[in-house]
Amino acid sequence: MGSVAATVSAASAGSAATFPVLSALVVTPVIGALVLLLLPNNRPEHFKQVALLFSAAVGAMSVWVLTDFNTADAGFQLYEKYTWIENLGVSWSLGVDGISLWLVVLTGLIFPLTIVGVDAEHGPKAYYSWLLILEAGCMGVFLALDLFAFFTFFEIVLVPMYFLIGRWGHGERAYAATKFFIFTMFGSALMLVGILSLAFLSAAETADPLTFDLVKLAESQAIADPTSPWTARWIFLSFALAFAVKVPLFPFHTWLPDAHTNAPTAGSVILAAVMLKLGTYGFLRFGIYLFPEAAVWFAPALVALGTIGIIYGAVAATMQRDLKRLVAYSSVAHLGFIMIGSFALNTEGLVGGLLQMVNHGLSTGALFLLVAMVYDRRHTRMISELGGLQKPAPILAGVFILVTLSSLGLPGLNGFVGEFLTLIGAYAAHRWWAVVAASGVIIAALYLLWAYQRVFHGPAEGPNAEISDLKLREGLLLVPFVVGIVFMGVYPKPVIDRMEPAVDELIKHVCEHVYDFECESESDWIVWTDDGSSGSGDGH
Repeated sequence: MGSVAATVSAASAGSAATFPVLSALVVTPVIGALVLLLLPNNRPEHFKQVALLFSAAVGAMSVWVLTDFNTADAGFQLYEKYTWIENLGVSWSLGVDGISLWLVVLTGLIFPLTIVGVDAEHGPKAYYSWLLILEAGCMGVFLALDLFAFFTFFEIVLVPMYFLIGRWGHGERAYAATKFFIFTMFGSALMLVGILSLAFLSAAETADPLTFDLVKLAESQAIADPTSPWTARWIFLSFALAFAVKVPLFPFHTWLPDAHTNAPTAGSVILAAVMLKLGTYGFLRFGIYLFPEAAVWFAPALVALGTIGIIYGAVAATMQRDLKRLVAYSSVAHLGFIMIGSFALNTEGLVGGLLQMVNHGLSTGALFLLVAMVYDRRHTRMISELGGLQKPAPILAGVFILVTLSSLGLPGLNGFVGEFLTLIGAYAAHRWWAVVAASGVIIAALYLLWAYQRVFHGPAEGPNAEISDLKLREGLLLVPFVVGIVFMGVYPKPVIDRMEPAVDELIKHVCEHVYDFECESESDWIVWTDDGSSGSGDGH
């Protein structure tokens, strides 16, 4: 990925003369949280307004990044680098490319929408402060190009989500918050060992100063000894375990249903729309890029686990009685599609996986909002206690079925494009796993449509007959989700065009560092076969 390094160098030279928008994306929510803490407690009506002001500013800057993004450039753009801890080679290094761009935009837009749509039930000052800290951490993960900075942001997000679930959640909130924290903290501890090992071993091999710079470590491939590949594989595994927990990949998924079910609505929406992508993004940005040989070696196992997650999540969702828990298990299945696409290690799979990250954020985030709206009206999420809601609330039912159809991958809506590309990519690389994974689409139709039928069809009796339809505020909140769902289903080209150059460069990086040949065109790209061997793109 020499072009990436060149872009970084050029951008670095001119970064001082431009507004540091990427740093502002990370720092602005932190400033907002500090402002909230300084506000007097006797003016609680201002807390939400201040939080929305700062979060909306981040959203506006993320759209600015999108409009300023050069579609033809495969490298890191708007690059910023400042010395942080000089003696350790740690820097404040940020950049955005086609892999991270849409996740940055998704984060920038989801948080203000969540703040607008969901009020704090109590303790608004702390509630909105934690939301802003969480936004800063998520932005930092997607923008960081220094491993130490990345790890810092990766850990920061645990604290606000722990308190959001533990203090503002419902049911067994303390248990769910503790389980979430222990699972993710354990995985992160292993990754810290891997980061330190990579940095110190690379410095020893190259005799260069210690550095945590992502591009330098990836391009040097100092520990990628073809005669002894296990060093890189063990370090990749330490990263992979941390990302697998965060995804969560089967069998590390058990914290997710409890966290979703007991979290407040804002926590569920952000967890589904943004936080779960920290793991899938980590696999692409750090796993495959830093350890291409190890990624190729572990790819069959990760595709297998992703496929198992698709089937397991779909079957488990079918058996749920709680509507929110059903949506939670559906996330396990959807994230399995992202994993099989990502580790197909071809253009279709990687682009499909990236699309699914955004699609899942839109569809599942909207589903959690809709479930919360049903709960606000009926004060229950038990499917057996609902029924016939379509008659008193036809608009709510109409939006719910649209989002449901997008989640199950109906052609013309966003879910179809992502799932189709991931399955095409996976079929080219791991044929039989892709065939099994495709059955997950059928099971998704079963559990989602069956749940919709039980909740909205049939006779409306008792309290179910008296619920109100969507209010104007609720409808306006759902409009951006619906627009995104339809737009990406009908015309995904603008989104894909901004992803493909970076994806192509990542594939070339794998080719060059694993098989020692340059991939100059699509016909030269590597084709992975079922037995893990490779061809040079000529159909082998």
